[in-house]
Amino acid sequence: MAQSSFNPLQLPKELTYRQARECLLRLRPLVASHAAQQVSVDASAVKVFDSSALAVLLACRRAALEAGKQLVVEGLPKGLQSMAALYGVDGLLMPSAAASGEVSAQQG
Repeated sequence: MAQSSFNPLQLPKELTYRQARECLLRLRPLVASHAAQQVSVDASAVKVFDSSALAVLLACRRAALEAGKQLVVEGLPKGLQSMAALYGVDGLLMPSAAASGEVSAQQG
């Protein structure tokens, strides 16, 4: 069954290496079968995480691209945003962060 384009996919409250595999196995087919070209993932519920959360999001992004879709991550917690920036993947998960970084670099 295709996911509604109005309901974002939800990440769990806890997303560490213990939950990552199960979460990815649940999300990947939903991303691929999503009805709209833009797949929204709501990360606002995530309170406990490690770098595995980024790995899940990057794998979902890859699945979306393979299906000709765009993944949009909404509500990414500050700590996860910082981790993404530290690892250099913030531009992949938050395109607006990459654009603002380019503007800052051009101004500086």
